[in-house]
Amino acid sequence: MKDYDLIDSGEGRRLERFGKYLLDRPDPQIIWKKSLPIVEWQKADAVFERTDKDRGLWNIQTRVPQKWRLEYNGIKFWAKLSPFKHTGVFPEQVTHWDYIFRTIQLAHRPINLLNLFAYTGIGSLFAARAGASVTHLDSSKPTITWANENKILNGMENVPLRWIIDDAVKFTEREVKRGIKYDAIIMDPPIYGHGPKGEVWDFNRDFPKLLKNCMEVLSEKPLFIITNAYAISSSSITLANTLNDYFGILGGQIENGELTLREKSAGRLLSTGIWAKWSA
Repeated sequence: MKDYDLIDSGEGRRLERFGKYLLDRPDPQIIWKKSLPIVEWQKADAVFERTDKDRGLWNIQTRVPQKWRLEYNGIKFWAKLSPFKHTGVFPEQVTHWDYIFRTIQLAHRPINLLNLFAYTGIGSLFAARAGASVTHLDSSKPTITWANENKILNGMENVPLRWIIDDAVKFTEREVKRGIKYDAIIMDPPIYGHGPKGEVWDFNRDFPKLLKNCMEVLSEKPLFIITNAYAISSSSITLANTLNDYFGILGGQIENGELTLREKSAGRLLSTGIWAKWSA
């Protein structure tokens, strides 16, 4: 991804380039030493400092705009400095974006895709660009607004991409009752979260329940199910085993692994999350 580099990491921080801006963000799993001298880290345009467990403040060193444009493989999206340290862009997921786009195109048939915990919608945009009809669900209205800004940025106002603000478990339960079917499902469930009406999401408790619902809304010729997970104590093997509980009977293949970024400085791999995938 040309618009992103992991410049360096170490001592609980990572130095990253998003477009032309350098960002210094915390990452508690990084217990190794920094490779670059402090003078390189001091070039950061913005430094994120936590104020509590989930939120924090950006210390702006230069004139960073409210949002700026990034691009990958023809899809454009806005980066922003959020109070949760994120920018709305997860470059470690580029292999998923490529897979989603390629697999939908090669299907040569209408594909109905469901994206749960879909955040700023880059995966949704790749699916829609490939020709899928996309249902994009998130519990946060500001996040849905951000995703819609990304859609408009790509001139995709007329593609079949609908926004849903809802709780993932409740929505899929209703889809089961309505008899709605999907050919592909992608999701990024958090360890904990809240629905728009105060529903509580607990990964260990609710993930199997959600997968059961997803199994019931799958079409007769499903393509794939992809799940990512961040900041959970489980391994990707746990994700794969749980996927196998519900989708193993379909045949196909289950794969799993880590979401990673490679440093420019010392070439070290940084694991940012885990993933598992069922494919036909």
